[in-house]
Amino acid sequence: MSNSFGKIFKITTFGESHGTAIGVVVDGCPAGLTIDEAFIQSELDRRRPGQSNIVTQRKEADQVQIVSGVFEGKSTGMPIAMLIWNEDQKSKDYAHIADKFRPSHADFTYQQKYGFRDYRGGGRSSARETAARVAGGAIAKLFLQQLGIQVVGYVSQVGSLKLPQAYQDLNFDLIEHTAIRCPDLALAEQMIDLIKEVRKQGDSIGGVVSCVIRNVPAGLGEPVFDRLHADLGKAMLSINAVKGFEYGSGFAGVEMLGSQHNDSFYMDNEQVRTKTNYSGGVQGGISNGEDIYFRVAFKPVATLMQDQDSINEQGEAVVVTGKGRHDPCVVPRAVPIVEAMAALVIVDFYLRNQGKMMRDFAEPKHL
Repeated sequence: MSNSFGKIFKITTFGESHGTAIGVVVDGCPAGLTIDEAFIQSELDRRRPGQSNIVTQRKEADQVQIVSGVFEGKSTGMPIAMLIWNEDQKSKDYAHIADKFRPSHADFTYQQKYGFRDYRGGGRSSARETAARVAGGAIAKLFLQQLGIQVVGYVSQVGSLKLPQAYQDLNFDLIEHTAIRCPDLALAEQMIDLIKEVRKQGDSIGGVVSCVIRNVPAGLGEPVFDRLHADLGKAMLSINAVKGFEYGSGFAGVEMLGSQHNDSFYMDNEQVRTKTNYSGGVQGGISNGEDIYFRVAFKPVATLMQDQDSINEQGEAVVVTGKGRHDPCVVPRAVPIVEAMAALVIVDFYLRNQGKMMRDFAEPKHL
């Protein structure tokens, strides 16, 4: 049913937007990892609804409860199960679309596939499911912290407002200083103003989340179908509202000549480096030790506070009226989701390479 992601370090998420709870089972986490519950909660707090006036005002504390796989603050090697209770469902907000298909939602496709659907907030198709991913991704981040690997996401575009700087020129310490999570504070205020204006119009707007993964050792990735960038692409494209993924030079690379685009090697003391990094830290589907960087495009939210033409289950023309509490732009809350999915991919590939457990952390070694 495709509710799981990963091969060795695997997550399985469960639950619906308006069900009792959502949750995640993390399987394959090595024994002995220190599980910092406060850190897991802080990651969920970055994704939770109601955190500012530019996101949905659904009031969910998203308080995580670990129910298995952890003893005396450390992973036991058994599956780690985590629950997040739904507390602020307003299912009546969706009664008016019980038999109607909302434009650009999963209503019609779920109905066609299953012959039945949970219309309350989209059920399983709701972005509420991503809270479970963030909880699982927080475990992956704790693993990566032991290895010195850093995953940083930020908002680089809202509508036509774009960050002009390369990620190397940004101060990542500023990312959490504004509600939009853009490290350029002046541009961040413009983005916030744009989202507020769009919200007043009952409309929505898209954006881009950029992500950088630093200190990844060379050699992660598998030929031919499990290339590192392919799994990163799948991870990102599995997130609600994502319409595009590019890494390294991406689509801009088509405008360059090969002589400009090739990343020349050189030795930095005893470390192999490249003079440029158009490859985005991945060559032949395998990490080369340089920064991995990519961009994820998110569409405008499909739920609008406007009337939209559609049809119902009988094929009759209807008008769908927007109700409920929805994000006018998903990217502020999408940053921790992108980071979580990236961390899950890197940990999974690291464990595929190692074939050994957490005893590696007893005596720190060079990657």
